[in-house]
Amino acid sequence: MPTVEKAVRTNAGLASELRLSVMRLRRRLTSERAPDNELSIPTMAVLGCLARHGDCTVGQLARRERVQPPSMTRTVNSLVDGGYATRRPHESDGRQVVVALTEKGRETLLADRARRDAWLARRLSDLTTEERAVLRAAAPILQRMAEED
Repeated sequence: MPTVEKAVRTNAGLASELRLSVMRLRRRLTSERAPDNELSIPTMAVLGCLARHGDCTVGQLARRERVQPPSMTRTVNSLVDGGYATRRPHESDGRQVVVALTEKGRETLLADRARRDAWLARRLSDLTTEERAVLRAAAPILQRMAEED
C-alpha cells in the first residue's frame, strides 16, 4: 500500500508533467494560428466565450475569463473597434453594456479554430488507437480541471 508521502510525491510529479505538457501544447497550438490573425490569444478567448455563451455583459466576460473588469473593458473596446463584436445598452440595467459577436468575429474565430484543429488532428492521426482512447478519456477531465476554482 503506498504511503501518503509517496502519493503526494506521485501527484506532484504528475502535476509537473501535466503542467509542462499543457504549456508546450498551448505554445505549439499558438504557433499554428493564421499568420494574418492580428488578435491576441486572450482576445480570441473572449470571442470563444461569446460564441459559447452568447451575448454577455463585460462583467460576465471578465468573470468567465478570470480578468479584472477594466482589463475586459479594454479588450471589448478593441474587439468593437475592429468590428469583431458589438456593444449595446443592457435592457434593464443602464450601467451595463452587452457585448455580442459579429459575423466577422465568428468567422475569425472559426478560421482560427479550424487551422489549429487541423494541426491537432494530423498529430492525433500519428497516435495509436489506444493512445487516442486515453486522450479521449482525458479531455473532459482536463476541461473540468480548467473550469474549476
